[in-house]
Amino acid sequence: MCTGACSKFIAIPLYVLALVSVICNIMLFFPDFSTDYASADSKSEPKLTDEVKYMGGFIGGGIMILIPAIHIHLTSAQKCCSNRCGMFLSIGFAAIGVVGAIYSLAVAAVGLQNGPVCQYTAENGTNIWGRPFMDSDGNYLSNKDSWKTCLVPDNVVEFNLGLFSTLLVAAALEVILCAFQMINGLFGCICGTCSDKDEDVSP
Repeated sequence: MCTGACSKFIAIPLYVLALVSVICNIMLFFPDFSTDYASADSKSEPKLTDEVKYMGGFIGGGIMILIPAIHIHLTSAQKCCSNRCGMFLSIGFAAIGVVGAIYSLAVAAVGLQNGPVCQYTAENGTNIWGRPFMDSDGNYLSNKDSWKTCLVPDNVVEFNLGLFSTLLVAAALEVILCAFQMINGLFGCICGTCSDKDEDVSP
């Protein structure tokens, strides 16, 4: 397969993964599909999980993947970036994508480990807002009975688990695809693209 054509097959999944990451990050701002918690969130009494506000999916897995994906896609287009220079630049753009995906992956992993912000019953019997699973080292993930600790928002553990897990998988795939494009771009830079060969044989 030509390096330019290979770039197209890499770019298209990156578009999808970037969109999935952005959607997941936005949805995490609305636990229980309600805007009440986002509007009531404050530093003194947070209602949203900290890792949601780090925007790992929106910035890292979204924007920092979308921009490289556009250039990577252009390297497959005739008379645009489908040349050695375009392939060389794609290596740099893919490296940016790797950094963004790793950021998204790290934020999602920490979000899963620390658990969500929710209202739960403290040892003194009062209901407070906080992160009851912060010191569990992620052990709560395998103990579904402990998820009932969170009283409000409803099903917030499952909500965070599903979306952060999706972000984690998407980011891992983005890292793989961007790393593969770095290799593909290197081959395209050294050996040329199909369009370069077509130009060489054209009369």
